[in-house]
Amino acid sequence: MAAADCRNARARRGTVPLSRLWHLRGQQSCEKVAAVCFRMRAGNLEFLLVRTRAGRWTFPKGNPEPGLTTAQAAALEAFEEAGVHGRMEEISFTTYVRPRRQTATHSAAIELRVTAHLCEVWWLDPPQESGRDPTWFSMASAKRRLMEKRSPGYASQLARVINRAATRVRQLRNRSGVSETLRVMDVEAFRGKMRPRTTARGYPLSSTYLRF
Repeated sequence: MAAADCRNARARRGTVPLSRLWHLRGQQSCEKVAAVCFRMRAGNLEFLLVRTRAGRWTFPKGNPEPGLTTAQAAALEAFEEAGVHGRMEEISFTTYVRPRRQTATHSAAIELRVTAHLCEVWWLDPPQESGRDPTWFSMASAKRRLMEKRSPGYASQLARVINRAATRVRQLRNRSGVSETLRVMDVEAFRGKMRPRTTARGYPLSSTYLRF
């Protein structure tokens, strides 16, 4: 969900009590963006997945960035986690909810809302983040990998994201073969709007030129 959408949603609900401010700040930090990366090989649709730190397969995913659209933020995640060069669809094709377990700082389970954007991959460079192991899978294999070691509810959501992505790709290809809704992005053009990027250990990420 974009920042403006969050503000509009809160406005519709009315004035927020001061006692809920801390809770709402936590909710804002629980929004995520994801790049659902695909390519066509010999007429077959393939999806690019990366590993989480726990070793599970997932989409390139991260936090929204102040001053960037959700598509631009998703493009950055795809580049940093998987080395993706390609083009993104500006409008999100779906959202899903990732359950988050109880932690020392949160006494109740939290749901993370993920805004997903379609990304057509042109080529891959070595990712900036280590241990991500970007790998191509067929549609069926991608669903199986995403569903491994996850709760049934969350697993079914991830499989549904793949199904919706495949439907969207077919729609785009049936229109013109090369859709105008998928835009090439030059991340250097908006990189100055965002805060400095760092790795999980706090080291700055390089400002390698990214054309999307």
